Amino acid sequence: MAFLVIFSHAGPLGGFYGGNDLGVQISTEQSLGGVAVAGFFFFSGFLITQSRMGRSSIFRYFWRRALRIFPAFWLALLTTAFVLAPIAWWRETGSFDGYFTAPRESPWTYFLSNMWLELGQRNIAEMGDSLPFASHGGYDWNGSAWTLLYEFRAYILVGFMGLLGLLAYRWLTTAVASAIIILNAMQWMGAGTVGNAWRWLSDPFMLMFLAPFAFGMLFAVWKDRIPIDDRLAIAAALGAGATYAFGGWNIWGTYLFSYVLMWFAVRATRLRSWEKPGDFSYGVYIFAWPIMQFAAYFGLQDAGWLVYHVVVIVAVHIAAYLSWHLIEQPAMSLKNWTPGWLERLYARAITPAWERLMGRVVDPRFSSTPRAVRMRAESGSGA
Repeated sequence: MAFLVIFSHAGPLGGFYGGNDLGVQISTEQSLGGVAVAGFFFFSGFLITQSRMGRSSIFRYFWRRALRIFPAFWLALLTTAFVLAPIAWWRETGSFDGYFTAPRESPWTYFLSNMWLELGQRNIAEMGDSLPFASHGGYDWNGSAWTLLYEFRAYILVGFMGLLGLLAYRWLTTAVASAIIILNAMQWMGAGTVGNAWRWLSDPFMLMFLAPFAFGMLFAVWKDRIPIDDRLAIAAALGAGATYAFGGWNIWGTYLFSYVLMWFAVRATRLRSWEKPGDFSYGVYIFAWPIMQFAAYFGLQDAGWLVYHVVVIVAVHIAAYLSWHLIEQPAMSLKNWTPGWLERLYARAITPAWERLMGRVVDPRFSSTPRAVRMRAESGSGA
């Protein structure tokens, strides 16, 4: 799926496929990059739901989610603003003069405007006019990163579902996930004004991304009942291909595709050794667009389709390797860490206040939090 994102974005950034994302030549609903993102959200829904069903507190849950998303993303922003873009500027002007003092879209504000996933500044120093395909992607230094905001919103949803105890009961989780999938289908079928129900839903991408995430949630709570069958996978692949080519992808095709992905993940045991050097998928995703944009300033696309993709894929994987080993893996090693001062603050003030609040608003019979599990155990032993 990370490869699909690279190949798809070679259209607007390298001028291939008529300057359009790969896949839109066939489908009127989604590019192949969008298909890959749906796959990311599906697996994320499956894994994050299972993680939240554990016994970690909501604070620890969000701390771990933040460690997974933000450090590497911040590295990508800083690398773009202070390594890639300045070199591209030098390539265009012959010096660094004017770059760091740009009055608009300053590199100094690029990080601060985007660091919390809401992309408030797409370009740097008004660059891009000289690129042959500027109108397609040249005024944006990381056109893939906008989906991360929706990913974190999905984390928020699962976090509070765990707090309220919905994840402890598969039918309650199923009800929430099914409602999201149905609302998304209604949105793409034009059946009603779904966006009027809630401010977040007024953005059509919210449901479009939440739907495969919700399907992953269903897999997480029903994994012991869902068969992984070769015949079903073949039928699902044919159905997904048909909806992609002829319509219906956003309504139900994405779920057929998700089943194929899960089938492949279970069956392709020989490919699991690919993870030994590290988990590069996130690094590939957040570094691919900036590197491809950077390559456009040096005219790499003129070397031809094959050379372009080989060079980009190698460069992106080097960046992803460094990101994993220097930033992502060290950050995740802190997932259980708490500063000493914060531990003392928790013990003296936050924990007692939180316990009182939870005692009033959370019914331990329906919650999966550590406090609720402890209370049920104590109640059971007392009985």
